[in-house]
Amino acid sequence: MNCQMINGTEKVAILVDSGTDVPVEIQKKYGMYQISLCIHYTDGDYLDGVDITPREVYDRFATEIPKTSLPTMEAIQEKFARIQADGYEKVIVVTISSGLSGTCQVVHLVAQDFPDLQIHVVDTKNIGIGAGFSAILAAQLLERGNTFEKTIELIEGNVAHTKVFFCVDTLEYLRKGGRIGLVAGALGTVLNLKPIISCNAEGIYYTVAKARGRANSLKKAIEQATAFARQYKSCHLAVVNGDAVGEAAEITKSMHGLFPEVTHIFEGQISPALVVHTGPGLIGIGVQRSLVEG
Repeated sequence: MNCQMINGTEKVAILVDSGTDVPVEIQKKYGMYQISLCIHYTDGDYLDGVDITPREVYDRFATEIPKTSLPTMEAIQEKFARIQADGYEKVIVVTISSGLSGTCQVVHLVAQDFPDLQIHVVDTKNIGIGAGFSAILAAQLLERGNTFEKTIELIEGNVAHTKVFFCVDTLEYLRKGGRIGLVAGALGTVLNLKPIISCNAEGIYYTVAKARGRANSLKKAIEQATAFARQYKSCHLAVVNGDAVGEAAEITKSMHGLFPEVTHIFEGQISPALVVHTGPGLIGIGVQRSLVEG
């Protein structure tokens, strides 16, 4: 099913960038479009999730940590042109935080070249599934008959009620990629202190809490996510990982126990571009206030 017909009058497309980590099956279900971030190695360039897999990035870390960049203006133009050719009149674009990437700003610029498309860009102030939650919510709201304007109002109003808490095995990759934000770059090498990281109101990484050792940091991340979720009557949850499938499975199991009323928890591997900046061993727990049941 595509998110296109609302009350028989509007055709609305949803466009995401690859850093939002919307699961492929969800993208297919709702007919979402995607623009890919770029990954640059000395031997060539790759499109995030198209030309390269997370496994390939992990396997090449021993020889090279690549660079990433936002989608090109040409790639965004091509995507908007495709959306227009497919008969859509309105577009909701969901991007990762403008505090972490220039994608949001570039999409705004390119959108000016398409006056016949009504385009709204959602700056999620978030990363990974924390950003992807907004795209999923948009699809659910459109599916239930909400108008373009009402869907935007609800999504924007829910940005502050969406958060992801993540742990990394080392800060090396965030530091080398220049994405360290407000997280102390030299934290914990001697004391083995691990930060639990999230995005603040400006969409910049900051340290939510600290714990000594891997096991304690994962426990603390669960506690932070649980405390955030307890504010709401119901919420969507996600557990994502970067080459830490076993730990993610255990955390998912524990989250089901903590939130028995949650019928679905999104799971999956983070995108190759996010792998570049976090390295192996990432665990992320996402929480979003639910506006749609089911």
